[in-house]
Amino acid sequence: MTERNTSQCNQERRSLLIGAGKIAAGAALVSAGSFTLPKLAKAKAAATQWPWPYVKLDPAKTADLAYEEWYRVFCGAAVVSSVFSQLREKVGEPYNSFPVDAFVFLEGGQVGWGTICGSNAGANMVANLIVGPRVAGATEGHLISEDIMQWYSDTALPVYVPQKPRQTGEIVKTTSESPLCHVSVGKWMKAAGKPIGSPERKDRCARVAASTAFHLVTMLNDWKDGKYAAKSTHAPVKDFGITGQFNCMECHGNNVPTPPMAKK
Repeated sequence: MTERNTSQCNQERRSLLIGAGKIAAGAALVSAGSFTLPKLAKAKAAATQWPWPYVKLDPAKTADLAYEEWYRVFCGAAVVSSVFSQLREKVGEPYNSFPVDAFVFLEGGQVGWGTICGSNAGANMVANLIVGPRVAGATEGHLISEDIMQWYSDTALPVYVPQKPRQTGEIVKTTSESPLCHVSVGKWMKAAGKPIGSPERKDRCARVAASTAFHLVTMLNDWKDGKYAAKSTHAPVKDFGITGQFNCMECHGNNVPTPPMAKK
């Protein structure tokens, strides 16, 4: 065989191998797509259907999960994770696709601004995703959120005591009389005599997140059983003509603005 014929044969062989490789790669993509695309479509469909499915969870297990998760993603995301991580296993979508870690910003009363405590915000997100939208009037999801906020304000926290605490000393309990982070944490720091960066303050907030997760799942389980009854008495718009808390004077003294009341 001449040198020219040998070269031509080698080129043809390489072309055949490249062509076969492209066919194999295309077949692999089609095969993968046959599994991936339906899964993506199913996940998208599940995420757009609101409310999301719920099965009853163990409040104690949920609290344990929230406590440990606080040390990874802090209060708000810890509450969300403690519920949704279990529902991923029990339900699947849309919980599999929910980006729990994206809600780390709830920490510190929303990125350290000391507004609503992240534990409250995380619990409210969970309740309203599971129970459903507020279209006209208050749904049970909205009422559960109301109850979470008032329970948090009225309860000596933390209630939860971990089986394997990160801090073994006594953690002081305080009643915030507010759902706000800076009020809740500030009152605790004053009572405990501990600074914001102390291990005790961190463990206190981890236990508060766990306490909130426990209470949330208890209410969701009651809702699932058809025996949930709202308890909140919070009605500031009706009573004062503006959204707010009942105890503004505790911090703001005589500087609380008086809104114009609606004509009856």
